[in-house]
Amino acid sequence: MSGNVNAVYKELLAKHKDIMVLQTAQSIIHWDMETYMPPKAVEQRSQQLALLSRIHHKMSTDPQIGKLLGTIQSSPEYEVLGQVEKRNIYLINKSYQEQTSLPEKLVAEIARQEAVTVNTWKRAKAQKNFSLLKADLQKLLELSKQAAEILMKVKQTKTPYEALIDNFEPKMTAVSIAKTFNQLLDGLKPLITKIKESQNKLTTEILSQPVTKETQRQITRLLTQALGYDTDSADACGRVDETEHPFTTGCYDDVRITTHYHTNNYASSIFSVLHETGHALYEVNLNPEWKYQPVGSTCSYGIHESQSRFYENIIGRSKEFWASFLPKLKQAAPNLANVDLNQFIRAINRVEPSKIRIEADEVTYSLHVIIRFEIERDLFADKIGVGELPEVWNQKYREYLEVEVEDDSEGVMQDTHWPSGLYGYFPSYTLGNIYSGQLTATLTKQLPDWQNQLMQGNLANVNAWLKKNVHGYGDLYDPEELILKVTGQKLDSQAYLQYLKEKYGGLYGF
Repeated sequence: MSGNVNAVYKELLAKHKDIMVLQTAQSIIHWDMETYMPPKAVEQRSQQLALLSRIHHKMSTDPQIGKLLGTIQSSPEYEVLGQVEKRNIYLINKSYQEQTSLPEKLVAEIARQEAVTVNTWKRAKAQKNFSLLKADLQKLLELSKQAAEILMKVKQTKTPYEALIDNFEPKMTAVSIAKTFNQLLDGLKPLITKIKESQNKLTTEILSQPVTKETQRQITRLLTQALGYDTDSADACGRVDETEHPFTTGCYDDVRITTHYHTNNYASSIFSVLHETGHALYEVNLNPEWKYQPVGSTCSYGIHESQSRFYENIIGRSKEFWASFLPKLKQAAPNLANVDLNQFIRAINRVEPSKIRIEADEVTYSLHVIIRFEIERDLFADKIGVGELPEVWNQKYREYLEVEVEDDSEGVMQDTHWPSGLYGYFPSYTLGNIYSGQLTATLTKQLPDWQNQLMQGNLANVNAWLKKNVHGYGDLYDPEELILKVTGQKLDSQAYLQYLKEKYGGLYGF
């Protein structure tokens, strides 16, 4: 590109870098709010977040960005730009159009209400009382609907809800998600029936043996080391802290995860650490040459979830992984010394419908997400109201999972997403499962020995494959394009269903 266009392009990237740096600061403040912030600080923190949101909005809607975009896009040289440059311009323009459509006052009010609602959710959940949360959740939903109505026109989606889905899974429609989820359900239902009817009953007693929190922290360190997430060296870019709801935040050189420790359920922490480390490795392994560029970000929340579910389930619940890691677990927790490998594998893969999403088994997990997707879709279509959420939630859990929800803390208030304003997020979880099945099938074709390597405790080649084929592409492609490029297949649940059928057919003897 000519010197003039090149200078304009560099100025555009510099402005985007400033926005991304501010976002990283905001993420750390959110992280602190969930980990170390004292209870009394919530009002002060809500003001801080509101101010930062206004600053972010002003930076994102700077008229100079529009002028720079216009200069580049109207230049005769635009058509000869490379793929990376065009993608950067497209992503900046998309964000600019969306941000300039949202009033600054609305952006700040949403940020403030999110902080308040999350704090209210914590109290309401602890007291098992949805009525405490209802008013603040209603305010946040109304604000989110206002934003969705505006974004629907800008993104040219058919519904406000699809405009929110696009924030997490670009160019994905509610119709295509519903179609894919229905295909998945068609495969899951007979599989779940076979498991229920199987005479092979897997037990989980060994997972309730008491393990102290300090021992679990040691196990966490061993897990992150085994997976290649550095939290201990002088050059570490990661850390693990404790919170109510595990999450990952950060990018590039500062990527943090959280977990929780339950003395009588040590497996809960193990699998949350495996899950969040999958997220962290994606962020750590982004292409350093694209740092702070739009393409230097992750592709989508569904692709992100494919990485966490891969490490949590496809690796973390495999016999191959535990063949090498179980001895380390026993060394850290001597009271587990008599745990047999086969017994342990059967325990961690037991299928039992549950009320709690993050504790769900691999087979029934997607049902939890489908329930949430359907509720969100109906909320934004005004088919149900906030006050009806507990009743609708409990009914769907009876229908899909055949379980009875006893209180709203284990029901509609179990997740932080809706109090955090993350509407449209939930479908990404099951899309991540589906993506992970497609990626695993391709990995097995291209690296057929990977499971034998895993038995030896060697994850280097698997990590390198994912870095090359997923992490390294950043946001160069939209999610469905990326899956097609890497696997040669469009979005399809069959590979994931085949993986589940083979694995659980072996465990349950059918």
